[in-house]
Amino acid sequence: MSKNVQAKVKHVPLRTCVACRTTGAKRGLVRIVRTPQGGVEVDPTGKAAGRGAYLCRRRQCWQEALKKEGLARALRVKLWDADRDKLKAFAEELGEE
Repeated sequence: MSKNVQAKVKHVPLRTCVACRTTGAKRGLVRIVRTPQGGVEVDPTGKAAGRGAYLCRRRQCWQEALKKEGLARALRVKLWDADRDKLKAFAEELGEE
Protein backbone atom coordinates (compact mmCIF):
# COMPACT_ATOMS: atom_id res chain seq x y z
CA MET A 1 0.00 0.00 0.00
CA SER A 2 1.26 3.44 -0.82
CA LYS A 3 0.73 6.24 1.63
CA ASN A 4 0.22 9.80 0.66
CA VAL A 5 3.23 11.47 2.31
CA GLN A 6 3.57 15.22 2.29
CA ALA A 7 6.61 17.13 3.40
CA LYS A 8 5.90 19.26 6.43
CA VAL A 9 6.42 22.93 5.67
CA LYS A 10 7.65 24.99 8.60
CA HIS A 11 5.71 28.18 9.28
CA VAL A 12 7.84 31.33 9.00
CA PRO A 13 6.41 34.27 10.98
CA LEU A 14 6.22 37.49 8.95
CA ARG A 15 6.58 41.00 10.34
CA THR A 16 6.36 44.48 8.79
CA CYS A 17 8.98 47.23 9.08
CA VAL A 18 7.37 50.33 10.64
CA ALA A 19 9.43 52.63 8.40
CA CYS A 20 9.34 51.21 4.85
CA ARG A 21 6.33 48.89 5.36
CA THR A 22 8.01 45.92 3.69
CA THR A 23 7.14 42.47 5.00
CA GLY A 24 9.81 39.95 5.82
CA ALA A 25 10.70 37.02 8.01
CA LYS A 26 10.74 37.81 11.71
CA ARG A 27 14.40 36.76 11.97
CA GLY A 28 15.38 39.21 9.21
CA LEU A 29 14.09 42.25 11.10
CA VAL A 30 15.18 43.85 14.38
CA ARG A 31 12.63 44.01 17.20
CA ILE A 32 12.37 47.10 19.36
CA VAL A 33 10.39 46.59 22.56
CA ARG A 34 8.61 48.86 25.02
CA THR A 35 9.38 47.25 28.34
CA PRO A 36 6.75 46.91 31.06
CA GLN A 37 8.62 49.70 32.91
CA GLY A 38 8.08 52.05 29.94
CA GLY A 39 11.63 52.02 28.54
CA VAL A 40 12.54 51.30 24.92
CA GLU A 41 15.21 48.74 24.05
CA VAL A 42 16.52 46.74 21.12
CA ASP A 43 15.49 43.10 21.58
CA PRO A 44 18.04 40.85 19.86
CA THR A 45 16.28 37.65 20.97
CA GLY A 46 12.83 38.72 19.80
CA LYS A 47 11.33 37.28 22.97
CA ALA A 48 11.49 40.06 25.56
CA ALA A 49 8.28 40.95 27.37
CA GLY A 50 6.53 44.08 26.17
CA ARG A 51 5.00 45.67 23.11
CA GLY A 52 7.19 45.20 20.05
CA ALA A 53 7.79 46.87 16.71
CA TYR A 54 10.08 45.80 13.88
CA LEU A 55 12.57 47.63 11.69
CA CYS A 56 14.68 46.50 8.73
CA ARG A 57 18.41 46.15 9.17
CA ARG A 58 18.91 49.26 7.04
CA ARG A 59 20.13 52.47 8.64
CA GLN A 60 17.76 54.48 6.43
CA CYS A 61 14.70 52.77 7.97
CA TRP A 62 15.93 53.50 11.49
CA GLN A 63 16.49 57.18 10.68
CA GLU A 64 13.06 57.48 9.09
CA ALA A 65 11.30 55.70 11.97
CA LEU A 66 12.90 58.02 14.52
CA LYS A 67 12.38 61.19 12.46
CA LYS A 68 8.73 60.62 11.55
CA GLU A 69 7.74 59.21 14.96
CA GLY A 70 6.66 55.91 13.36
CA LEU A 71 8.45 53.91 16.02
CA ALA A 72 6.92 55.89 18.88
CA ARG A 73 3.47 55.44 17.35
CA ALA A 74 3.94 51.69 16.88
CA LEU A 75 5.16 51.25 20.45
CA ARG A 76 2.56 53.67 21.85
CA VAL A 77 5.17 55.52 23.88
CA LYS A 78 6.94 58.89 23.89
CA LEU A 79 10.58 58.41 22.92
CA TRP A 80 12.87 60.33 25.26
CA ASP A 81 16.28 61.64 24.18
CA ALA A 82 18.06 58.81 25.99
CA ASP A 83 15.95 56.24 24.11
CA ARG A 84 16.64 57.96 20.79
CA ASP A 85 20.37 58.04 21.51
CA LYS A 86 20.43 54.27 22.26
CA LEU A 87 18.53 53.50 19.06
CA LYS A 88 20.68 55.83 16.95
CA ALA A 89 23.83 54.18 18.34
CA PHE A 90 22.48 50.76 17.37
CA ALA A 91 21.56 52.06 13.90
CA GLU A 92 25.13 53.31 13.39
CA GLU A 93 26.36 49.72 13.74
CA LEU A 94 24.09 48.59 10.89
CA GLY A 95 25.18 48.55 7.29
CA GLU A 96 23.80 50.76 4.53
CA GLU A 97 22.25 47.87 2.52
